[in-house]
This record gives sequence, C-alpha cells and structure tokens, in this order.
Amino acid sequence: MDVRELSVVAGSFVGFQLLFSMGSPRLCAALAPGYSRLPPDKHAEWNSRLVSTIHALIVGLFCLYILRFDDAVNKDPVWGDPQLVKLNVAITCGYLLYDLLLLACNWRAMGDGFFVCHHLAALYAYGYVLSRGVLPYFANFRLISELSTPFVNQRWFFEVLSVPRTDRLVVANGIMMTVVFFLVRIAVIPSYYSRVVATFGTPAFVRLGLGPQVAWIVSSVCLDVLNTIWMYKIARGCYKVLTGRSRSSKGANLDKQNHHNDSYLNNHID
Repeated sequence: MDVRELSVVAGSFVGFQLLFSMGSPRLCAALAPGYSRLPPDKHAEWNSRLVSTIHALIVGLFCLYILRFDDAVNKDPVWGDPQLVKLNVAITCGYLLYDLLLLACNWRAMGDGFFVCHHLAALYAYGYVLSRGVLPYFANFRLISELSTPFVNQRWFFEVLSVPRTDRLVVANGIMMTVVFFLVRIAVIPSYYSRVVATFGTPAFVRLGLGPQVAWIVSSVCLDVLNTIWMYKIARGCYKVLTGRSRSSKGANLDKQNHHNDSYLNNHID
C-alpha cells in the first residue's frame, strides 16, 4: 500500500472521528431542536448516522464519477488504473475503522457482532484493492450501494423523533428509500455479474490468484443475498404504509415488528 493511500485512510479515520465527536453535536444542537432532548445513547447513534450519511454521499457520488469518466477502469475492470478507485476505497476504509472504534466504545448501546464481521470482511476485501490495485471496477461498483444509506438514516431520525409514520415526509422518505435501495443494490445485480462472468477464464482473471478470486466472488454473493433480504423487508414495510395497514391495530403491531427489522437496516449496511 502506497503512502498516499495510507495517508487517506488515516485522514479519513481522523476526519470522521472529529465530525462525530465535535462537528455533529454542535451542528445538530443548532439545527435540530429534538436533538437536545434525546438521551445520551441516542446522541451517539444520531451523530454516528450523520457521519454515515456524509460518508455515503462523498463515496457514492465519487463512485458515480468514476463509473462515468474513468475510462481505464471501465475498459479493464480487473487491472485498470486503480488510482481514483484506491482513493475512494481508502476513504471507506478509514470510515470502517472509525466505525469499528465507535462500536467498541459504545458496544452496549450500538454494538452488534454482525456489523463487526461485516466491517472486517470489507476491510479484508478492500485490502487487496489498496495493496495490489486489483479489481478496481468491481470494488468501486460495490460502493454505489452507499447512495441508499442517507434515506435509511433519515428513516431512523424520523423514528427517534417520534414523527408519525403516516406523516408526508416520512412516507416520502420511505418511498425514496425503497426506490433508491432497489436501484443501487438490486437492479444493478445483473449488470454486475454479467461483467464478473465475462472475466472468468481470461488471463486477467487467472493472474489474480486464488486469494483475490475467492474474496471477490464470496463477498459479492454474500452481500447480494443480504441486500435481497433487506430489500424484501423494506418493500414490505413500504407497502404496508402506502396501503394504510399501519394505521390499524393489527398494522400497529406489524409496524413495531418492522421497526425491529429496521434496526438491522442502519448505517452499517455498506
């Protein structure tokens, strides 16, 4: 790994940590009246989700730029010039390290072994990109999923502020969350795997070696299985809200169950 990538990882880690501990509390106290009324454990998660949203916007938009304008990566998805992709991945690695530290420090309120495993697996896979510069197109393509994160976080903000789920803003955000989640995590699956299959047996694929091949394919399949499960839960919740079932007594019980399921759809599903 080059000094540049290490510097970006370190800078990303420090930057997101400062945003969590200093920037978000001051900004939210001034702009969100309900923030000051939340208990301390909710402050930590609120700040975490704001940082998550900012990370998602930075990385997601950078990802779209690379997919549109980086001809070297688009022409050679396995060994194309990875410089811009490595920069984007380094930002994400810094964020993942910050988030692991955050989970460890707030384990009782926010900790979850699943997300620790997810982050470690992501760091392992992205390590190949940073150290060997391999699979830049596919590594960058996976980061497009970050664009759904702001809507997931906004759903939590509404929930913790006790905004009714029938409120127009909540319904609108729920619809956008469902649509964007589908577009960036489900609709792209055929395109992604068509390019994956196209590389099989090529000299570029063989040159990767077994380690990167396994990390690439296994992580991609596992992530898309999770995305499909999450998509089902989101779509089901959106359908219930749109059909008005959440306003009935039975719907209220189902809504509580959906809220429990939504706890897994948080800022860590990148």
